[in-house]
Amino acid sequence: MKRFAAISVLFATMLSLIVGCSSASNGGDGKQLVIGIDDKFAPMGFRDEKNELVGFDIDYARAAAEKMGKEAVFQPIDWSAKESELNSGRIDLIWNGYTITDERKQKVLFTKPYLKNAQVIVTMANSNIAKLDDLSGKTVGLQKLSSAADALNASAVKSSVKSITEYPDNVLALSDLKIGRVDAVVIDQVVADYYMAKDKGTFKLLDESLAPEEYGIGVKKGKEALLNELQKALDAMNQDGTAAKISEKWFGEDRVLK
Repeated sequence: MKRFAAISVLFATMLSLIVGCSSASNGGDGKQLVIGIDDKFAPMGFRDEKNELVGFDIDYARAAAEKMGKEAVFQPIDWSAKESELNSGRIDLIWNGYTITDERKQKVLFTKPYLKNAQVIVTMANSNIAKLDDLSGKTVGLQKLSSAADALNASAVKSSVKSITEYPDNVLALSDLKIGRVDAVVIDQVVADYYMAKDKGTFKLLDESLAPEEYGIGVKKGKEALLNELQKALDAMNQDGTAAKISEKWFGEDRVLK
């Protein structure tokens, strides 16, 4: 009996240590802030030619973490499972062009919006698709479980498209557009602008967009203290010009919402 009791106490102690370590490294309680990202989402967060993580959100998150006295640690995740990653405690924040929607508000807490965006249609420059109605009978690509999917589902044009192909990331969607596997891609405007500037003359953007939207940072429900601490840091970055400087670096102008 005594041996059993001793083992029980030892087990309880080890469990307490494990839980304690876990809570210190997640939820913003420790010195590290683990941030879930899609590492193929240029110009918000992606890998450069040296395979290093770069982008607007990468710089923005590092600056905010510094204001909070923490170290930003970036964790590439399956974007289709982002809320599950957050709620499991494997990451502290979802921060990489994360669109605020009513559905997502049911799952996570959001900071105030920090950047405007829209879902747009990209086709090849020589395509005969010129307006949304021209998507009738066409194959459309988009990132799986993204706000692009939400925007297309909410659009009247969805019922007339031939088929929808889902991809794990926008890079693959645009690659298939180039080789003709899809006729058009629904994508974030900030991403479309980046690739059109990078690959001039290859793509064109339809004048009509599907949906205006705003980016925010996702925090696990119940972590209001972390949310408030983060928002305080973001507000300070707006006031001291840090946010504007990062925006000018990546977009050539100050696009950050105040």
